[in-house]
Amino acid sequence: MALTPAGFAHVRLPGADGVHLSAAVGGSGSPVILLHGFPQTHLMWRHVAERLAEDHTVICPDLRGYGASDKPAADAPDVYAKRTMAADIVHAAAALGHERFALVGHDRGALVAFRAGLDHPETVTHLGILDIVPTLDMWQVLSGVSAAVGYHLFLMAQPPGLPETLIEGSADAFFGSFLDAWAADPAALPEPVRAEYLRASAAAVPSIVADFRASAGIDITHDQADLAAGSQLAMPVTVVQQDWGAQLDYDAAGVWRAWAPDLDHRLTGSGHFMAEESPDEITEAIRDLLAR
Repeated sequence: MALTPAGFAHVRLPGADGVHLSAAVGGSGSPVILLHGFPQTHLMWRHVAERLAEDHTVICPDLRGYGASDKPAADAPDVYAKRTMAADIVHAAAALGHERFALVGHDRGALVAFRAGLDHPETVTHLGILDIVPTLDMWQVLSGVSAAVGYHLFLMAQPPGLPETLIEGSADAFFGSFLDAWAADPAALPEPVRAEYLRASAAAVPSIVADFRASAGIDITHDQADLAAGSQLAMPVTVVQQDWGAQLDYDAAGVWRAWAPDLDHRLTGSGHFMAEESPDEITEAIRDLLAR
């Protein structure tokens, strides 16, 4: 099994602050950037990327701190802020000659995409979001026993030291538990792919934890500032997610509509890893977004 989209080449691209990203690039046409989630790499986009590359230039980077991209030490609060990670993507796209592009993110990558849409409205033409709510809203909807679904968010929000030690001591069990629990169709994550996700995640524990820790700190600060300023996403936005509103008792579409006036909100019967479990559905949603 090929562990990269067919016909794609791997490149190193400059991000922000001297960080370099590893990315798979293929196709031709207007650019679409696809950002992966947790605990994954750009590999999660292999099916969707090949379909979109029929008429688009498709760029699938590993986020800073993940996969083959640089993993700088989190020696300041903003190193893994979504604002910084979004700047990585803008810099990397510019290095390929793309000053404007469509952006789609899943899970952690969707948080980066959300921040890019707010910070760079002149650059992000269309925004696709898979299976999240914004950071500020995420913490508000996790309450009571139902919050157990996001226990890892609370674990990795703790000060440096303990989370890293606990996870490094049982990395395969920890990361594998999410691959098992969140996939409605385990066959969508065949063994070579699963093994690569586990290998890459085990090699990146400190930076992965730092990414999550930022979402319990500086990312909230940035979201609160935008909320207070009345900032909204200026571009067409498509959100595809599981029915978390029913599971956690909140109005998911309403949460997103407050941030995205031009919103197409869709529920899916797929599991969390929807780009791998239902690639035709996700490709169609992205094509519909790009046509708006």
